[in-house]
Amino acid sequence: MSHFHAVVWMDHAEAHVLHFTPDQSESKVIHAAGKARHIHHRKGSIGAGKAPEDLQYFKKVIDSLEGAGQILLTGPANEKTEFKKHLDTHAKAVSSRIVAVETSDHPTDGELLKQARKFFVATGRMHVVR
Repeated sequence: MSHFHAVVWMDHAEAHVLHFTPDQSESKVIHAAGKARHIHHRKGSIGAGKAPEDLQYFKKVIDSLEGAGQILLTGPANEKTEFKKHLDTHAKAVSSRIVAVETSDHPTDGELLKQARKFFVATGRMHVVR
């Protein structure tokens, strides 16, 4: 099934990707390879104390967005922003379909779908324009 709209909720450990219409949806959960990505920077140590991008994780999320015409990107912390930067450099076609990047806590898939539908209706984008 292919839908025009999609929402991605992601953090460093997993991404929930939902493709939807006003009355249908399908979802997929993508897990990052290594969930322990927190790095603590100690005084006097070399490096920024930041985990490197998980490129395989990003690729899986990108692949899951095939067919989506408009995408809402959301999540609780920095991973969504790092993903958007990655798209801007390495997947410009997908990046151009991101209509907004918003901060969101940890919703259920049902809450995420409701939030995404409300967003697309409020912005006048819920109708399909091809």
